[in-house]
Amino acid sequence: MSTLPIYLDHQATTPADPRVVEAMLPYFCERFGNPASRTHRHGWEAEKAVDAARAEVARAVGGDTVVFTSGATEAINLALFGRFEAELRGSGKRRRIVTQVTEHKAVLDVVDELERRGAEVVRLPVDADGRVSLDAVSEHVTEDTLLVSIMAANNEVGTLQPVAAIGAICRSHRVPFHVDAAQSVGKVPVHMASDHIDMLSLSGHKLYGPKGVGALVLLRGAPRVQPQMLGGAHEDGMRSGTLNVPGIIGLQSALALCLDERDAAAGREAGLRDDLWRRLSEAVPNAILNGHPVDRLPGNLNVSFPGVEGEALLLSLKDDVAVSSGSACTSATVEPSHVLRAMGRSADLALGSLRFGLGRSTTEEDIEGAAEAVIRQVRRLRALV
Repeated sequence: MSTLPIYLDHQATTPADPRVVEAMLPYFCERFGNPASRTHRHGWEAEKAVDAARAEVARAVGGDTVVFTSGATEAINLALFGRFEAELRGSGKRRRIVTQVTEHKAVLDVVDELERRGAEVVRLPVDADGRVSLDAVSEHVTEDTLLVSIMAANNEVGTLQPVAAIGAICRSHRVPFHVDAAQSVGKVPVHMASDHIDMLSLSGHKLYGPKGVGALVLLRGAPRVQPQMLGGAHEDGMRSGTLNVPGIIGLQSALALCLDERDAAAGREAGLRDDLWRRLSEAVPNAILNGHPVDRLPGNLNVSFPGVEGEALLLSLKDDVAVSSGSACTSATVEPSHVLRAMGRSADLALGSLRFGLGRSTTEEDIEGAAEAVIRQVRRLRALV
């Protein structure tokens, strides 16, 4: 059996923590009840477990109401489509949605569709570090704004946005603030009440939990959203469908572990990340760091290698290091990363970038081995030009 490559793609997904799996196991066979079955003990026990998990998830992020979903993408769809449709059923006066150009496609594709349905979408630019301007937020957020949606941490370059300051602007105009926190929850401090976040989306598999489960968390007083899935009025009518009890237990367990270990993990991963950047920048002339140099996820490093095509570099590394490119590849075309292009990087630099995602299992030996492999392949590919 061949040895698996060093895994440095934790922004894409994380391995489920064995402690999380252990917490989930009883809910597959022993405590398998449907929480909606309220006529017998099997259902009562499942409902009790879900209610306890719901309370813990809300407490962990400083929110109040938790709607469990299949992941952050569904949570984002529920927040954005749901808020727009709820407004149409009301006064219908607010049509402006404010977001930024470097959001995840889960937000950008939704606002594109909402624009086709009549929304006025403002896509704010970012600076060279990937941060949105607070002045620009202030300029476009008025009492007529329906919703602001800004991600807490960018999934490609790791840049952290000034969420609390954006939330304060939104609160001053009584405008709901949605945050895609899939990459930030469990890694950096997030507290909905303190940060003035009305709606927050998160996903289990980004924080060492299972795939297929996430949540939309609402702060008390947040405007109600129109449900996007009908068929039983589960989740207080917000999201129909039988609940994924093992997944919910896994999400709650994973989140609790991340919070307990967050500070130590952040310090360790940031140290390894900085060591990786030191090795690459010293050995590869003209290597460029993408994203904010300080205000970034502790386990994220995004680097452009001038003179090297990202897809070729990825292919050359496939047996040694599992990483992602800054480019979005399809079967037919390779497009430069919309995030890097929005930050002012050229198409060539955007195509010649790699995203390294460090995590709980990353070791010093992994960093040393990954750096050696990348340096070797960058030198080889540059020599071919």
